[in-house]
Amino acid sequence: MSQTRDVVVLVGSLRKASFTRKIAEALRELAPETLNLRFVEIGDLPLYDQDTEDAGAPAQWTRFRDEIRGADAVLFATPEYNRSVPGCLKNAIDVGSRPYGSSVWDGKPGAVVSVSPGAIGGFGANHHLRQSLVFLNVPVLQQPEAYVGGVTKLLDDEGKLTSEPTRAFLGKFMAAFAAWIEHNRAG
Repeated sequence: MSQTRDVVVLVGSLRKASFTRKIAEALRELAPETLNLRFVEIGDLPLYDQDTEDAGAPAQWTRFRDEIRGADAVLFATPEYNRSVPGCLKNAIDVGSRPYGSSVWDGKPGAVVSVSPGAIGGFGANHHLRQSLVFLNVPVLQQPEAYVGGVTKLLDDEGKLTSEPTRAFLGKFMAAFAAWIEHNRAG
């Protein structure tokens, strides 16, 4: 029997009715029993600034770093803003990567799902995020890639995922992520 893995979920959208959060919640429901997904909030993180770090890290940074450090893996759920990730998600990545030499990301398995009302499903944000994660030594699930396009047609009025083909795909994505975590945690 596999050990249950603690997976933190970072949602790059701060909007209350975020489509990205709704898809991330669906992913939590579809995850194998071996994964315990928990959301870590990023909206309260002050912008990263080395001077602030030198003067003493804010409590929000410390809390965030501790939550990520204690996890076995990270699931990044992002919308696309101007062909990139939202500033709040990039800031969270920067906060977690500092102080230099103490990155909470180092070697932690990850996966990326991008969400968009548009047809290409946040392709630009997905790949831009992957660039940062490669530098931070986060082994990112390569296949299947997850671009959820046309999200407004996939959710009901309560924000629940209603598309069976999308549910099936996201279930396979989460199973592959579980295997990816085991592969990378063992190595």
